[in-house]
Amino acid sequence: MAYLKYFRLMFVSILVSVMLTTQAEALGVGDSIKIDKLLLLDGRQLNAADIQGKYLVVQVWATWCPYCRRQNVNLKELVRRTQGGNLLVVGLSVDKSEDTVLNYVKQNDINFPVAMMTPELDRAIGKRRGIPELYVIDPSGRVLQKDVGQMVDLDVYELARFNRR
Repeated sequence: MAYLKYFRLMFVSILVSVMLTTQAEALGVGDSIKIDKLLLLDGRQLNAADIQGKYLVVQVWATWCPYCRRQNVNLKELVRRTQGGNLLVVGLSVDKSEDTVLNYVKQNDINFPVAMMTPELDRAIGKRRGIPELYVIDPSGRVLQKDVGQMVDLDVYELARFNRR
């Protein structure tokens, strides 16, 4: 009987270990990510040349998320405050329907580029803890800041400091 308990415990330990090692590590501060190109919802393509020398604020979000909706209002204001600088805000929607996102972007006058999450970016970003999830990425591709959940208004506006570097 003791062998059966031991066997079950070992089996569960091995199973959990395998499950944890097969999941992608979540992108974190200090990690690097390379974004070569993004097909935006408006049909344009954001490529490496458009991103070169810029600090990226990348928000992973969804139209159905109330926290994302509030944060989008603040990101719109951040874009307005930093126009013409070297800060680029990009939204990556995890919604299933591109039409839903397009309607949301139009209805809410989103003033920053929005793309759909791709399988490649999903793998690169790794397992998310929630949405919205926001990353600040420096021109070399290194993650400088990561925030999960809705940020306080002033914290979003403080991201403008990356516009002056």
